[in-house]
Amino acid sequence: MANEVAERYAQGLFELAWENDTAESKKEQAEGLLQTIGSTPELNVFLRAVKITKDEKKSFIESAFADALDIDMIHFIKLLIDKGRIYYLRDILEEFVRLANERLGIENAVVWSARPLKEADLKRLLEALEKKSGKKINLENRIDPELIAGIKVTIGSTVTDVTMKNRIESLKEELLKGGQA
Repeated sequence: MANEVAERYAQGLFELAWENDTAESKKEQAEGLLQTIGSTPELNVFLRAVKITKDEKKSFIESAFADALDIDMIHFIKLLIDKGRIYYLRDILEEFVRLANERLGIENAVVWSARPLKEADLKRLLEALEKKSGKKINLENRIDPELIAGIKVTIGSTVTDVTMKNRIESLKEELLKGGQA
C-alpha cells in the first residue's frame, strides 16, 4: 500500500512540477527535505503525532520551511497532512526524486574507496561516467577502509569493482577451486 500511495502522490507532484517547468527546482527541494527528515527524527515524530492538530502541523510547516520550499511544495505537504498521508512523506519524496532524475536524464552513482579521492580524480571519473552513460551523473564518494586499494563504482544495478579486496577474493576462490592463479 505504501508504494502505491507514494507513487500516486509523487506522480502528481512531478506532473505539476513538469508542467510548471520547476522539476529541477522541486527535485532539489525534495532532496533537501529528505536530508532534513533523515537528520531530524523529531520532525517525523512531530508530523505523525496524533495529539498535535492538523492546523498546528500546517502552521509549523509554513513557518519552518518558508525559506527552503516554494509555495507548491508547502501546499503539497499541507495536503498530505489534510489527507492523513504525511506518514508517507519520505517515500513520496524519494519516488519524486527518482521520477525527476529519470525524466531529467540524471543518474546517481557511488564510488567506494579506501580513502577519500582527490577532487581531480573524482572529476575525471565523473567525466568518464557521464561520457559512457550519456547521462548527467551525481557522484558520491563513500569510504570503506576494507577495500584496501582501488575503487568500486555503483550506478543503478551496475557494479564495477576494481578493488584490491575483490582481487584477493577472486584469487582465493581460484586457489580453493584448484585452479592456477
